[in-house]
Amino acid sequence: MTATTSPPGLDASLPASGGTARPSGPTGHSRPTGRSRSAGPVGPDGSAGSPGPVRHVRPAVTELRLAAFASLRRAVLPMGPMTLVTGGAGTGKTTALRAYGALARLGAGAPLDEVFPDPVACVPERAGSDGQGRRGFRLGCTVDGPAGPVRLEVAVQAEPTLRIVGERLTGGGETLLATALRDPRRPTVQAAWHTAGLVPVTRAPLPDDRLATALLPLRVAGTTPGQLQVLAAAEQVVVALRSAFVCDPQPQLMRAPVPAGPGRLRSDCANLAEVLARTHTRCGRRHARVVTAADAGCAGPVTGLGAELLGSGTVRAWVGRGAGHRTPLGRLGDGELRYLAHALVLLTGPQVLAVDAPAEVPPAMRALTVLADGLDRNLDGRQLRELLALASSVCGDGHIRLVGTVTDLSAAGARGTAGVSVVDLGP
Repeated sequence: MTATTSPPGLDASLPASGGTARPSGPTGHSRPTGRSRSAGPVGPDGSAGSPGPVRHVRPAVTELRLAAFASLRRAVLPMGPMTLVTGGAGTGKTTALRAYGALARLGAGAPLDEVFPDPVACVPERAGSDGQGRRGFRLGCTVDGPAGPVRLEVAVQAEPTLRIVGERLTGGGETLLATALRDPRRPTVQAAWHTAGLVPVTRAPLPDDRLATALLPLRVAGTTPGQLQVLAAAEQVVVALRSAFVCDPQPQLMRAPVPAGPGRLRSDCANLAEVLARTHTRCGRRHARVVTAADAGCAGPVTGLGAELLGSGTVRAWVGRGAGHRTPLGRLGDGELRYLAHALVLLTGPQVLAVDAPAEVPPAMRALTVLADGLDRNLDGRQLRELLALASSVCGDGHIRLVGTVTDLSAAGARGTAGVSVVDLGP
């Protein structure tokens, strides 16, 4: 099975397997990138050695591929339990995290226009168009897990209309799913998935505004070994992509009292006060760990974190300083607030985050991936060291993974932290 007829702006077809990480620079020339460095074994030539294959019990994205997405071309970013993406200004650090977040939303079943409200911004600047004005972009990932490594490739047309024009899912040496745009007049793609029964493949039209892989569990019967292989691969990809939380704490939104609510932390962490109120009363052990982390990263001693309900129906948080003294959360500095929010996310997990976790999958079989653009923003050296040490210890058990962007200076210091992989996108 092959996926066919992508617009010229998509380089005509989905890419074949393999390739190296080589995004294009501002002049359009390729340069080596995707350099992944960790605190693991070092080979005799000074390069990072390999500790051997890792068996992923929980589905996890182990590679992000951006064949043609905004400023990145032919970029392959390896993803470990704790991955920091670095590089100079304009090298695509934020773009890489934006692409990961887009795949996560597509995996959760979101429609294309919600995931890409400005799709033209995702088209490589110098990408040409055909006589009909068609241009687009391509992205994908590898997800490892019980079904083994599974590759997903997606080609999206951005102009003149937004639609998925090609998708490929491969695993175990088989093309498990391929879609292609056959009739531009119809809002569908022709899909073919592996059956390996009396009929080698099954063909059917699928909507062109949704990720076909996310729809397969609803369409594949699972009555043949081939269909079971397709289902296992698709579910592995969907579980890994859906289990993502974008964390971008906004200190200017975190200081004022907030309305009482369900206590699920939003991406901007503006409702940090009500979440602290929840953890204080319902999650004693985890809350105690957050207090310990706050004491390590905030100025002055921290003996407690709590919140109080005001007469207006809002919640105000405070930091305990010992001997009955409390500091309102609004008095903390920007770095302290961002540090505290990140620590809370790492130590609490999906139970208190506004994330669409796959409830049908047991918690022991899924890992939450935290996406943190500008992880080191506003943090001083001590706060960053404490946060990285905390993340390293938390990510070590496999339940939480972290992908963040940092400056070159922060990356240099992070390379000495156990368990950290640094992906350098270049100068």
